[in-house]
Amino acid sequence: MSKRDILLIVEGERIDFRLMERLMSIYGIGKRHRIVPYGTHIFTLYNTMFRDADPSDLDILAHLREHEPNPEKKAIFDEHYSDILLVFDLDPHDSQFSADKIVQMAEYFSESTDMGKLYINYPMIEAFYHMKNIPDADYYVYTASIDELKSGRYKSRVNAENRNRDYTKFAVNKAECDMVIRQNIEKAWLVAEIPKQKNGLERLVPKSQEILTKQLEKLRVEKEVSILCTCVFYIVEYNSRLIEWNENNLTLS
Repeated sequence: MSKRDILLIVEGERIDFRLMERLMSIYGIGKRHRIVPYGTHIFTLYNTMFRDADPSDLDILAHLREHEPNPEKKAIFDEHYSDILLVFDLDPHDSQFSADKIVQMAEYFSESTDMGKLYINYPMIEAFYHMKNIPDADYYVYTASIDELKSGRYKSRVNAENRNRDYTKFAVNKAECDMVIRQNIEKAWLVAEIPKQKNGLERLVPKSQEILTKQLEKLRVEKEVSILCTCVFYIVEYNSRLIEWNENNLTLS
C-alpha cells in the first residue's frame, strides 16, 4: 500500500489546500495523506455524481477519474486508498444551493473507508480564520447571514476580524491549532443542541448530519448559519491524542 493511503479532496486550490496541508504538517500526519484540490464547489460534484447518475453505480474515485482532464491528476485516482475525505463549503448563497442536495450528499458520504466522508464548513473554509484572538470568547456566537454572503462581505469581514489580518500568521503552531480545534468542537455541540453522551459514552464530536440539520433549520428560519469549521474535526477523529485537552474540554478515555 502507498505511504499516502488516505486521499483528502479539498474544494479550493489555495485556502483549502494550504490549510489542510498546514494541519497535516503540524500534527505530523502529512506522509499518510495525499491532498488534491477539486477546483470547484460542492454543487458541481452533486450535478455530475447525483443529478446525472446513480451514485450507487460508481465510487468517488471512479467518478473523479472519469471527469478529470489532467492525466497526471487522473493517475492519482487510479491508486488504492484506505480512506477518502472530502472538504467542501456549504455556500448557502450559491444559486445552485439546495438543502436537499446537501442532505443527500452528507448521508451518502458518511464513512471514510467506504464511499468517503464529507466535512462541510459553515459557511466556508474561512471559518477557520474567523477569530479575533486564540481563543476567541465571542466565537461561539458568530454567524454569517445570507445577505453578507451574497454581497461578498463575509470574506472581507473575516479578513478584518482575523487576529493577524494575515492567514499565514494565524494558528501557526500546535498549541494554537489545538485551541482553534477545541473551540470548533465546543461550538459544534452548541449548534447541534444534543448531549455529548450516548449510551453512557462521551462522544468527541457530533455527527455531521446532526450539525447539518440544525444549520439548515437556522438558515431557513433566520437566514443565517453559525460560523463553524468542521474539517478540523478530522484531526481528532484520526487520533484524539494528537490534541492537548484540558479539564474544560471533552473528557477522553
